[in-house]
Amino acid sequence: MHYKIRILPRWLIFILDLVCVLFSIFFSFVLRFNFNLEDVATYNMSLILSVALLLNASLFYLLKSYAGIIRYTNIEDTFRLLIVNSIAAIFYFSINFIVSYSFSSILLFPISVVVINFFITNFVVITYRLLVRYCFRYYQMHQKGSEGVVAKKAAVYDTSEHGLQTKKVINDFQSGITVVAFLDEALSRTGKLMEGIPIYNTDEQSLKKLKAEGVELLIIANRKIAKDKLNRLVDTCLHVGIKVQQVPPVQEWLNGKLDTQQLKDINIEDLLEREVIRIQNEKIHFELKGKKILVTGAAGSIGSELVRQLCGYRPTLIILCDKAETPMHDLYLEIKDNYPKTNIKAYIGDICDHVRMEHLFEIYNPDVVFHAAAYKHVPLMEDNPSVAVLNNVLGTKILAELSVEYGVEKFVMVSTDKAVNPTNIMGATKRIAEIFTQSFYTNLLKDIEALNKGARPTKFVTTRFGNVLGSNGSVIPRFKQQLSQGGPITVTHPEITRYFMTIPEACQLVIEAGVMGQGNEIFVFDMGEPVKIIDLAKKIIKLAGKEPDVDIKIVYSGLRPGEKLYEELLNLSENVQPTYHDKIMIAKVQEYDFGYVKEKVEKLIASAKQHYTLETVGQMKELVPEFVSANSIYGSIKIDKLSD
Repeated sequence: MHYKIRILPRWLIFILDLVCVLFSIFFSFVLRFNFNLEDVATYNMSLILSVALLLNASLFYLLKSYAGIIRYTNIEDTFRLLIVNSIAAIFYFSINFIVSYSFSSILLFPISVVVINFFITNFVVITYRLLVRYCFRYYQMHQKGSEGVVAKKAAVYDTSEHGLQTKKVINDFQSGITVVAFLDEALSRTGKLMEGIPIYNTDEQSLKKLKAEGVELLIIANRKIAKDKLNRLVDTCLHVGIKVQQVPPVQEWLNGKLDTQQLKDINIEDLLEREVIRIQNEKIHFELKGKKILVTGAAGSIGSELVRQLCGYRPTLIILCDKAETPMHDLYLEIKDNYPKTNIKAYIGDICDHVRMEHLFEIYNPDVVFHAAAYKHVPLMEDNPSVAVLNNVLGTKILAELSVEYGVEKFVMVSTDKAVNPTNIMGATKRIAEIFTQSFYTNLLKDIEALNKGARPTKFVTTRFGNVLGSNGSVIPRFKQQLSQGGPITVTHPEITRYFMTIPEACQLVIEAGVMGQGNEIFVFDMGEPVKIIDLAKKIIKLAGKEPDVDIKIVYSGLRPGEKLYEELLNLSENVQPTYHDKIMIAKVQEYDFGYVKEKVEKLIASAKQHYTLETVGQMKELVPEFVSANSIYGSIKIDKLSD
């Protein structure tokens, strides 16, 4: 039967501490006079004990040394007791000086007794607390054993204050976990003990030894661990069969407690196998401060993060444009709550509605446009090519023309790596949008030069990057949803690979491109090494403490219509030139005559408005010759059959 140990009332601890003090005072006299009670009797012990009782009772009450829960005594509690006893010793000296000065025949506290008493009192009051703590922990382990409950053995990574605090909290509370080892990369600490617990190295041999000793869990206590170290450590742990979790920030601990439910699984986003591109460009603040900024697709995963980051640059106004009402409402409330000083306007509108967009530009006259609105789901766009053209091409055309008409300084378009050698409708529409904005800008420059005007037109800048982790419809949320349902996890092909970056990083680069760009550039980013989706799926399963194809099945569903095995950031015919940042480059793409592009785009849009599927796709292939449909019904469409 399980009996719950009640916490002792404070008044009882208060009395126990006073008893310890009185015992220590008396024993100090006995020890000072070599256990000769006749010599001790020469002192007025009744008066001495009364003074000590009154003095310590006052100090205990004022400094609340009795307020802590004994079974959870920690360094702070011990330090508080040392302070109390130090102050008491000072008072003993003072009382002895005053009394001996006033009454030369009376000596209450000999100096030798005060010194002896200081050490004895500290030893007694601290030791009895530690004994209670030890007995309580022993009782917990015995109780769990009698009930058949076996605490999970864990190791803590980090021997700094973070690791020590994590170990204390976990071991001191009924968390169902017992910390039996620390991990540290410093060889100088390996083999040593910290609070009686051994420190191991992070190599595979050490982790295999811990696994053999029954360690099931590694807890990452240091949240600032470098990404390469975290990747290496997690991979090694998963290889030997040790689950990895991470503690939440200390401020998120519930009432100072940490239990198994608060430990968080390592997010796959944290293990992105590349260093985050961090940009510190003071020019961003100068360019965006005090400006009116329009963000299209503001309610989407990229658009909403753009809005959050733009709030930090103190613009005069941010216009949130989207046609999705509920996500827009949620974002509006979030920005109002988290950035109360930022002036925002939620504008419900479809970028394909020319009248509505013109109304937006007339009222707010934005200085900078971040165009993130787009249809992006490859399979859906394969089934609805005309809608993809209208949203991704017509919408971009309307916004680009209005930006020039209303004197927008910069137009920054969010593109995709799927625009490179496109194999699907979505990628082809984004490439056409790139071609239109670039040729449009080139033509504007020619017109201005012909008219001998000094003013420069709207600068059009394009950013092109791969998949973002956690975006709406991306593979990671899909895998996590399938995992929570017990599987199976579906992967389209065993060889499919993708580039990845996080949403905040992608948006940071989009903002940077907007400032860096001087017009007509397509910025591409160093996305690191591509990741095989099957490896990503297996790692997600292992991070959840399960085994691929044992606990969670992985099935191959086959490539979807228009889907590539490998994504590309550059066309084979494209070259790049460096920028001030070694991870940001400018693609030198093929240039098009605007007259030709305008004619083809208008014809394409007219076909899309009639929702002529085959004709629309054929015209897309005529405008983008490198567009070759993959795993799609449009693969049989040939350009020459539809050429004029």
